[in-house]
Amino acid sequence: MRGIARYLSLVKFSHSIFALPFALQAAWLAAGGLPSAWQSIWILVALVAARTAAMAFNRLADRELDRANPRTAGRELPSGVVSVLEARVVVLLSAAVFIGAAWALGPLPGRLALPVLAVLLGYSYVKRVSAAAHLVLGLALALAPLGAWVAIRGVIDAAILPILALAGAVWAWVSGFDLIYACQDADHDRAVGLHSIPARLGVARALSLARLLHILAVALLATFTLLAGLGWIYGGSVAAVAVLLVWEHRLVSPEDLSRVDMAFFTLNGWVSVALLVGLLFDRRILGG
Repeated sequence: MRGIARYLSLVKFSHSIFALPFALQAAWLAAGGLPSAWQSIWILVALVAARTAAMAFNRLADRELDRANPRTAGRELPSGVVSVLEARVVVLLSAAVFIGAAWALGPLPGRLALPVLAVLLGYSYVKRVSAAAHLVLGLALALAPLGAWVAIRGVIDAAILPILALAGAVWAWVSGFDLIYACQDADHDRAVGLHSIPARLGVARALSLARLLHILAVALLATFTLLAGLGWIYGGSVAAVAVLLVWEHRLVSPEDLSRVDMAFFTLNGWVSVALLVGLLFDRRILGG
């Protein structure tokens, strides 16, 4: 169990809560109800495997950078809790499982698996050349609802428009909260030559941009609600998300970043869960 815990910690398995609820929403809307057990299982496998490969690859790519940063020096690779070889095996196995799961879902998901994997793995190197890394991370998670839709429908057509709005909301939401998280390392990134928006523009401006991105996320969620024909229950969950995001921004300031972990992990976990529960009740999948 301790061995398994090391690997789960390496890839921050609990953070799957950020993307999974959005993939499930897209899958249920694509299927017009609960997808088949076969589809649901393979979507879950694909999502977890893709995220595991991406996170383990990120830890490999950043291991020397993490070692030089006091905040991250205790992570599994810099501290030696997990070896480089073990992490590479995790990446290769997870990538293979993701590709296999994508082909199990159909020819189109199978053909798209490698381009998706390129985005997920390529993110790890963006901050070496561009401050847009936060936006690329948002794109990586936004692929979750798009991928789930394609996995169910097997085609890309005009019916995907509502899911594009949902994916856009995920992009803006994730980009915004990653900006908040990156504010912790603004001085370190600037000192070692890494690119990030907080390092380039300063913490105050980065937090302002994060607020704008979260306003955009709520607007896109409202657009998704209308395009998908969802009702007042889902609309209420979007309102709840807006309140959570306001709370998130009240927890941090340029002068005090001590509560970033609560803003990043706890509140954003509730954002994704609130929207999933809203869809379940709105579509009467649970109760009523």
